[in-house]
Amino acid sequence: MVLDNPFLILYAGCMIKQFKSIADFLAYFKDEETCREYFEQIRFQDGEYCPHCGNMLVYRFKGGKRFRCASCKQDFTIKTGTVFGESKVSMQKWFIAIYLLTTAKKGISSIQLAKQVGVTQKTAWFMDHRIRKALKQNQLKLFGEVEMDETYVGGKEKNKHRAKRTKGTQGRNTKTKSVVFGMIERKGKMKASVVPDVKMKTLEKEIVEHIKIGTQLYTDELLSYSKIGTLYPHETVKHGQGEYVRENVHSNSIESFWALFKRGYYGTYHTMSKKHLQRYVDEFVYRFNSREADLHDVFADIVGRVTTTGKLPYKKLKTA
Repeated sequence: MVLDNPFLILYAGCMIKQFKSIADFLAYFKDEETCREYFEQIRFQDGEYCPHCGNMLVYRFKGGKRFRCASCKQDFTIKTGTVFGESKVSMQKWFIAIYLLTTAKKGISSIQLAKQVGVTQKTAWFMDHRIRKALKQNQLKLFGEVEMDETYVGGKEKNKHRAKRTKGTQGRNTKTKSVVFGMIERKGKMKASVVPDVKMKTLEKEIVEHIKIGTQLYTDELLSYSKIGTLYPHETVKHGQGEYVRENVHSNSIESFWALFKRGYYGTYHTMSKKHLQRYVDEFVYRFNSREADLHDVFADIVGRVTTTGKLPYKKLKTA
């Protein structure tokens, strides 16, 4: 198919508007109907179907906003079964929220998002987490040269009043902190997961699950990595001895990601609860992995993810 307009790209058979700035974005998604048509293009790129039973024969009501399945007879809208669910928030506001969350390098707080989108802080918090659900990391395995490291997320005991400090939290203790384990291809993709601890069994399980056998690994001298060399070529940099680079042996790439993640933590979100931490991690990993992609491609990808991720009810989010 030949594209006459240079500002259009072909996305899975759909004509998608390109944009390079928020001005372009707002100029294109100027009203609810434009947003609905864009979403419908992506969701039904392989043909209209019922989200309840999967049947491909559906009828569209007059007005075009509701459908009925010819098989199960249930009604649905373009949002049914997606992250948007049956939300009363307009599609246009959802699109703006997606744009802001995925273009803000250090994230955007629900308070700031509420101001920018024009909703309450409670609604913005809910929207934030629904979008993060769509940013869940895929199952592709890393390969090549991969650096690994872990970081701890949570309040610092030294910043608390002496009477409120938790005892025995020195070093790698997880009483008051959560552990995030990260793996990054040099000049490539990133994966990170919240793990219960940094024991050898825990980290080895993550490594085997997410990294192809035979990949060159680089880590610090944590003892939990000491036996991974039986499956992977493994080099260690000795931070405890003041060594940070030895020729090609270092963990600078993963340390750079942690620095970005921590800036978002302390500068934007200030706190990340344990029960929602993985979604925050997914947000930062997605933004990192798509850092070199064009803005319109990133947005189209997220909208595509929204159509297949499934809804996240507020009650479940609060109790998850």
